[in-house]
Amino acid sequence: MKMLRIILLLFLLSTVVTAGAAEPVGNRLAFTQLDYDGEWDPYPQIYQDIFSFLTYTTSMEVYPQRQTIKITDEMLFYSPLVIVLNRGRFAGFTPNERDLLKKYINGGGILFIEDCSGNKYSDFDKKIRRELELIIPERRLAKIPKDHALLRSFYLLRGIAGRYITNNYIEGIDISGRTAVIYSQNDVFGAWVRDRYGNYFLECVPGGESQRFEAQKLTINIFLYSGTGTYKNDFIHKKFIEEKLKR
Repeated sequence: MKMLRIILLLFLLSTVVTAGAAEPVGNRLAFTQLDYDGEWDPYPQIYQDIFSFLTYTTSMEVYPQRQTIKITDEMLFYSPLVIVLNRGRFAGFTPNERDLLKKYINGGGILFIEDCSGNKYSDFDKKIRRELELIIPERRLAKIPKDHALLRSFYLLRGIAGRYITNNYIEGIDISGRTAVIYSQNDVFGAWVRDRYGNYFLECVPGGESQRFEAQKLTINIFLYSGTGTYKNDFIHKKFIEEKLKR
């Protein structure tokens, strides 16, 4: 089953094409963001910095442009990772959109959903939890454990950070042994925002720049996790990871 998921992922990565463009992405990693009815695009330029960091620190090949898709776009099913950001209004999904998202998740796709408000009890938080209950009624969001592959996919993370520390954890929904939905309320992607002069624009509270770096490391892990899945949970890696975490 694990080998089947890897083959499917490689197929998806090799067939992705940019929305509105003929040039194929090929096997390069793409920043695919969901465009929906709501405040879906709080940070339109961050993909550039994220992919520069990815290129510098990993061997991943990246596609240099951001892709924005709607749930009804065929591109949804060619995107191993879809990023869903929100900072305010959210109208919810239609029944057809819920059905498509369920097919996407059950078919092997990963949703990373982020409430960028820093408000633990935001309107978006209430609505997106309800939407996920409608999309996957048999599952509920749960805290992702500290030994999860997401926290080991590239950096070995000891904690969870973002621009805020709304929670000291992130949540997820597991389907068939993999985490198909990842949900954060810490504004992880907000830690990447720069002003026109290249300086970081949004303060990370309460931990400042060290907290920003932890948020950036988590971002890299999210992208790598979408490509490696539970690989770093395999027994062969366990002893090495445990020794590394003791240092």
